[in-house]
Amino acid sequence: MEIFIKNECSTIKVDTRKIKRQISKVLGSLDCNEHEISILFVGDQGIHELNHQFRGVDRPTDVLSFPQLLEGVPETPGPTVLGDIAISLETAHRQSEQHGLSLEEEVTLLLIHGTLHLLGYDHEISHQEEKRMRKKTRELFEMIYPGKKLADTCNF
Repeated sequence: MEIFIKNECSTIKVDTRKIKRQISKVLGSLDCNEHEISILFVGDQGIHELNHQFRGVDRPTDVLSFPQLLEGVPETPGPTVLGDIAISLETAHRQSEQHGLSLEEEVTLLLIHGTLHLLGYDHEISHQEEKRMRKKTRELFEMIYPGKKLADTCNF
């Protein structure tokens, strides 16, 4: 498993070693031990630009996922590239207060959400898929933070 992390948000620091350990646990529980993932932390302006460029949405968001698994394309040597996740640390900071979480917990929640999107989960396609993704998100979050429950007001 290879995990690459880059923080381009100079105003908010995160513990990248701890994040690597947490995302490793998540990937392991999802049978993705032989995969590669890249994580980019940005501010609101950076996520706004990415959201506009790749989704045509002219506003910031909390997390974006860019899957790289392509069906029908032969695999190359080395880990299979699962994809890229971009997170706005500024948005995560604001949301952490709304969700009653620490910044670390909110970032972990967003990473879980983004990882599930990389694996094909999509809460926007149906109510049933939204429930499935929400259940898996909460299961993985509790695996990282045993006994910590997400508030019902948290949409993830």
